[in-house]
Amino acid sequence: MNPLYTIGYSTREISNFLEVLSANAVTAVCDVRSSPFSKRNPAFSREELRSQLRRLHIHYVFLGEELGARPSDPSCYVNGQARYDLLAKRPAFQAGLDRVLKGLASFRLALMCAEREPVDCHRTILVCRHLAQHSIEIRHLVGNGDTEPHAHLERRLVRALGLEPPPMFASVDSWASAIAQAYEVQARKIAYVEKDDRGPRAKAL
Repeated sequence: MNPLYTIGYSTREISNFLEVLSANAVTAVCDVRSSPFSKRNPAFSREELRSQLRRLHIHYVFLGEELGARPSDPSCYVNGQARYDLLAKRPAFQAGLDRVLKGLASFRLALMCAEREPVDCHRTILVCRHLAQHSIEIRHLVGNGDTEPHAHLERRLVRALGLEPPPMFASVDSWASAIAQAYEVQARKIAYVEKDDRGPRAKAL
């Protein structure tokens, strides 16, 4: 099975974005934005992006309805904030994961969203957390084409959140527990919060 890549575009020019994909021989992009448009950078809106990718013979598929982080289903929110654990239980989410796994048999896929830093994006904290359970190789595209293995990213996140087990207790199980906790903490930090006329609602605790 091919490796899975992820990439964010927020601070990239479209030319750099395409160069990074080509340098890593990506043959299909899975757009996991709930809303596949960009006012700040129209080149990354769905139809324009599809056109740019087509020139390089890279396929484009929109999976925002299945794997996006801003669902229309109100049952996925608690106190106005999207809950990643509830999102992951939706049949549509599981169907989206299945499409990605099936696609890896034939394509070198890249999950695409806006945030350039992978730990600040649901493509990592929600989608890749569950894809990693299928023992696939995940590489996050950072900088101008460097890759960060998913296992390295998980440990980087644990350390950034101050959750690293003490050295004398740093067993495989303790690291697995710390990684699971890091995912939960980061999900609460980055998950979408609905807005009303007075601004963002209070985040769920």
